Amino acid sequence: MSDKKYTYEEFLDIIKMLRSENGCPWDKVQTHESLKPCMMEEAAELLASIRIYDQTGNPENMIEELGDVLLQVVMHAQIASEEGLFTMEDVVNEVSQKMVRRHPHVFGTGSADTPDEVLVNWEEIKKEEKKDKDWVESPLREIPRELPALTRAAKVLKKIDKFYEQGSTFEQDVTALQEAVDRLKTCEPSAYDKELSDIMADMLLRLSDIARIGKISQEQVLTDKIDDLIEKYE
Repeated sequence: MSDKKYTYEEFLDIIKMLRSENGCPWDKVQTHESLKPCMMEEAAELLASIRIYDQTGNPENMIEELGDVLLQVVMHAQIASEEGLFTMEDVVNEVSQKMVRRHPHVFGTGSADTPDEVLVNWEEIKKEEKKDKDWVESPLREIPRELPALTRAAKVLKKIDKFYEQGSTFEQDVTALQEAVDRLKTCEPSAYDKELSDIMADMLLRLSDIARIGKISQEQVLTDKIDDLIEKYE
């Protein structure tokens, strides 16, 4: 194993070489679209590395997975540069400007004494930034479809409650959930049964809203429950 210490600039050159005419047959044919699954997988593996670090105190895996996420970012920037869209320098500049704008309590004359105040200011500044942007949709549609469904549901339900003031109450959700259970009892499940699918969708959405009201991370509690199930059978 080489002891050479690479710099950030050398890393950019490595990715550029991989994408060059004489580079790697796999890397040089990748596109923004083809790399989407890679980014999702690398993000999940980074989260796993944080869990491993919490359990072991060893950051070695986290270093590796952060590098893999950075690789995806630089690959997208290199592809965009080849397409004449933007460069990695543009990406770094954009995020730097954003951090300065959204932290006026650090870089400007604003103030924020608590984490909650920081988040409120962040959302207000973000809202102002997105005015007149032709790619910005409604508050609900700006939540990416690519998010896991449970995570997306929580964000959509939260924004409905915030922007439209039509969020359901805990009691309404429980009642609707019970009605869905009653409907479920009358089903005779078969493959791809539409009625069963509709009932399950209603139940999942109501459970998501209950999680929103209770400020519970449904992704996390389901993950924990799955882990409990695995331990039971191992």
